[in-house]
Amino acid sequence: MADMNQWPGESPGPDSVEIAPGTQGDLPGITEILNYTIKHSNATLTSQPVTVAERRDWFGRFSGSGPYRLLVARRGNRAVGYAASQPYRDHEAFRETVEVSIALAVSSRGQGVGTALYLALFECLAGEPVQVALAGIIMPNDASVALHRKLGFAEVGTFHEYAMKNGHYLSSLWMERRCRP
Repeated sequence: MADMNQWPGESPGPDSVEIAPGTQGDLPGITEILNYTIKHSNATLTSQPVTVAERRDWFGRFSGSGPYRLLVARRGNRAVGYAASQPYRDHEAFRETVEVSIALAVSSRGQGVGTALYLALFECLAGEPVQVALAGIIMPNDASVALHRKLGFAEVGTFHEYAMKNGHYLSSLWMERRCRP
């Protein structure tokens, strides 16, 4: 798909990042990223580590075409981030609404990997029947809010202390991005 650190005609270097559709082979790296996030932040509401086997059902929700996609950023053969679009809710009225999410390995944060992943994801969704993309961001998370704003998301509201993780109430900011003019 895209190599965000490579000039035209240049060979890929060891630090280059390639973005492509996710594969089963990416599940260990995706699981590692998710488990680090579960343990060290509130960016996900999941509170217990997950296994690669548990992520296989999640992986099965995506395809190479259509509105539900999984893109992975890889450095060499190692997944260093992923972005996904999934159904917002299981109701016919929301068939043209997707919920997007993104997660990065700590070593890839602040390097443009998140921006590249989301740009590639929205490029894939451009020809699909997607009216709006939604993102729920557990607060505080200034970096995620800034990334979403940079990519055209607008704030639509906050759910205050509506979820609990590790004995603490958490709030989330919801943002939307119109996908069609």
